[in-house]
Amino acid sequence: MFPYPLKSLGQDWTTPLEDLQRYCWNRHISSCLRWPGHYSRVPYPYLSSRHFSLNCRPPLLCESGAQFQYYNWRPDHLSNTSSIHLSSYIMNSDKDEPSSKRRKRHGKGDVYLGTIKRNWEYLCGHNKEKTKDLEDKNVASTCEDSGEKFDFSVMSYNILSQDLLEDNSHLYRHCRRPVLHWGFRFPNILKEIKHFDADVLCLQEVQEDHYGTEIKPSLESLGYHCEYKMKTGRKPDGCAICFKHSRFSLLSVNPVEFCRRDIPLLDRDNIGLVLLLQPRIPRAASPSICIANTHLLYNPRRGDIKLTQLAMLLAEISSVAHRKDGSFCPIVMCGDFNSVPGSPLYSFIKEGKLNYEGLAIGKVSGQEQSSRGQRILSIPIWPPNLGISQNCVYEVPQVPRVEKTDSGSDLAEAQQEKTEVLMAAENVSSRLQHHFSLSSVYSHYLPDTGLPEVTTCHSQSAITVDYIFYSAEKEDAARGPGAEDALVGGLKLLARLSLLTEQDLWTVNGLPNEHNSSDHLPLLAKFRLEL
Repeated sequence: MFPYPLKSLGQDWTTPLEDLQRYCWNRHISSCLRWPGHYSRVPYPYLSSRHFSLNCRPPLLCESGAQFQYYNWRPDHLSNTSSIHLSSYIMNSDKDEPSSKRRKRHGKGDVYLGTIKRNWEYLCGHNKEKTKDLEDKNVASTCEDSGEKFDFSVMSYNILSQDLLEDNSHLYRHCRRPVLHWGFRFPNILKEIKHFDADVLCLQEVQEDHYGTEIKPSLESLGYHCEYKMKTGRKPDGCAICFKHSRFSLLSVNPVEFCRRDIPLLDRDNIGLVLLLQPRIPRAASPSICIANTHLLYNPRRGDIKLTQLAMLLAEISSVAHRKDGSFCPIVMCGDFNSVPGSPLYSFIKEGKLNYEGLAIGKVSGQEQSSRGQRILSIPIWPPNLGISQNCVYEVPQVPRVEKTDSGSDLAEAQQEKTEVLMAAENVSSRLQHHFSLSSVYSHYLPDTGLPEVTTCHSQSAITVDYIFYSAEKEDAARGPGAEDALVGGLKLLARLSLLTEQDLWTVNGLPNEHNSSDHLPLLAKFRLEL
């Protein structure tokens, strides 16, 4: 029991922090968080509803031998709300807010009231774009049928690894501490996933220990089949692709490791994951769909690594999605690309070509404002022994014939390696290409105001780095992202969940907050596969 009785304030239960700490330590509460410059170990939960409300029953705290349960997050107990609300919030002091937010405040102790709804934007048919609230989930009913079809939805979501959150706590100074604990965040994330009920989930920053003990079991209980690839090295997180096994069957799983110990350029532990799925439809042979998920390197000044990682992912997609007739099956490529709209890397994905001659290494992703003092990308960016061509496909190694000399095999091997390098250098230019025609689900700017949409927002920045790309015919890709009736190699974009501006997010104190438990927003699109 607590040394002092709990104080009842309506339905709120509070106790001095020191007492709660002492009690939790004695009860072996393990979900503690370390915050530099604050209490060395601050146990969760904090029971004041001034910060948030929980389904908390005090008798559980005092039962002998009972384990403390601060939140019942099992999937079958989550309610399917009619809309997703971004949080209201109370700020305590200036130091809790990012500087960009303090410049916009009207007074100390401001109360952030109200909610922000994200709407479905319908893009099918020849009519003008329709916008409806989230409770209307039957997107297909608003679109014209054209023969046999298979409709499905895809979500891309960087759920913010808890270890990365703790290691970068300076990015979340604007947040109240309790909302940053995994025990509070995971129920919210799971609630979002259950609400949107996407057929395919592409998740980034999925922490390995949480994946095995909580994330995978919870998603499996919701009807998902899960595939996971952890980052190499000692990184604690990775990427997951989860799909409803009632809607798809799994044809192949293809992980991609971007780290190559034999290539100095590729010393980073990022990864990708590519799945080949087949829709479960009542016909003899249904077309397959290639789903790719990745989280590229963050470092804004290593555009050479980012482009090489992207080329490796595209090469794997090309291998997986390639059909016997030389064409490709429909492709959906999701992830956190750590690049902004309009950057050279983004343009390369959409346009299928990039001339990087004279391009500063820090300009590739568009995250750096100045290229002063930065070196220029080398030609070629990656060495020939990576085995990937400038067209972003796997190369079939062709070994030139070299006559063996009297001096022995060592000289012959050295001459062979020299010849291979010379031949590769002669054929390499500063032009990259890929064979897909990819379009972005989002336009990245609000049509009415021209303000940029953002997918991530924390104390230091609010930008777009997350995307859902999909394969499109050249004529449709030229019409711009989200074009009406955009046939996508057999796919049609039906709808997308609207994004928000930085101003929108700061009215609810940015991300994460009480209702949105990642520093990224989930992206969601609905497609139609024409059969």
